[in-house]
Amino acid sequence: MMDKNRKKQLLWQLPFLTLLVVGTVLIIRQQHSMPFQYNKGMVFGTLYSITYQNDKDLHDEIEAEMKKVDNALSMFNENSVITSVNQKQTTYIDNSEEGRMFLEVYNLAMKISKETRGAFDITVAPLVNAWGFGFKESAFPSNETIDSLLQFVGYQKQSYFEDKKGKGIRKNDSRMMFDCSAIAKGYGTDIVARLLAKHGVENYMVEIGGEVSTRGINPKRVPWKIGVNKPIEDSLSRNDIQTILNVTDRAMATSGNYRNFYYRGGQKYAHTIDPRTGHPVQHSLLSATVLTDNCATADAYATAFMVMGIDSAKQFLDNHPELLVYFIYARPDGNTDVWYSPSLKDKISE
Repeated sequence: MMDKNRKKQLLWQLPFLTLLVVGTVLIIRQQHSMPFQYNKGMVFGTLYSITYQNDKDLHDEIEAEMKKVDNALSMFNENSVITSVNQKQTTYIDNSEEGRMFLEVYNLAMKISKETRGAFDITVAPLVNAWGFGFKESAFPSNETIDSLLQFVGYQKQSYFEDKKGKGIRKNDSRMMFDCSAIAKGYGTDIVARLLAKHGVENYMVEIGGEVSTRGINPKRVPWKIGVNKPIEDSLSRNDIQTILNVTDRAMATSGNYRNFYYRGGQKYAHTIDPRTGHPVQHSLLSATVLTDNCATADAYATAFMVMGIDSAKQFLDNHPELLVYFIYARPDGNTDVWYSPSLKDKISE
């Protein structure tokens, strides 16, 4: 027989349990009735598409945040922080939001450069321009030109400093130039995701130029599914899908050599430049997709793996289980094949 104290305890708990159940039902009902917002546009010279569940359309705030990223990292923006750094040998970075954004990306880039032994390197800009893939037109470079440019390319040839005047970047050679295009879209995706989280948004997908960050569920109440494109050079086949990944609460970025390239003298030159050699990469890896906690990191590693090639990338991944990857590569017979992290297997939809 239940004693009186036990009965009293249950009677006191009953109202709280009732409130808990009612509150849960109301939250679920609210989530089902709350609309999804759809924002699209152009930023960083590419398209963006953002889907999120919220009562209020946050498009103006989203665009304001992306503008800050542009003011921090765009080489095409004459007033950006990175333009200022590129124009001087020593640059003090002010404490504006754009200045802090630049330093956040700079510090992440330096970390990944060290880990990849220079396969990822934001000082690659002079080489990218020389090969005609940058923001300055250039003729096909000679070996002598490449050798001369390599004298002031390399993440070790510049440094961060702090003194009485503030924080800054000092380059060994004033001709050094930073190029954050291999990390900026991913970082912009992260910035928008942070804004949405700040507004309490629990379900969203942010996509900028193919770099993606997701959280929660999509409008169909299921986890987000993101396609990985086939590495097909024909521009009419840009939407052909190699596979679909079930991705939620993660960021994803893809780098590939199958769209941005040119032929000269019968030789194909891809836009991925190895900062260590000064030449476009020549190997079998066609596309690298990386999933991790934030999109800037995924973006940078995807580029690094395209520089490394599949064999070196696999060796690197042995020590980085936090990175999930999906590689598409060319076999010797000309056909394509795939390799992916074993832990990614249960996320492959088709």
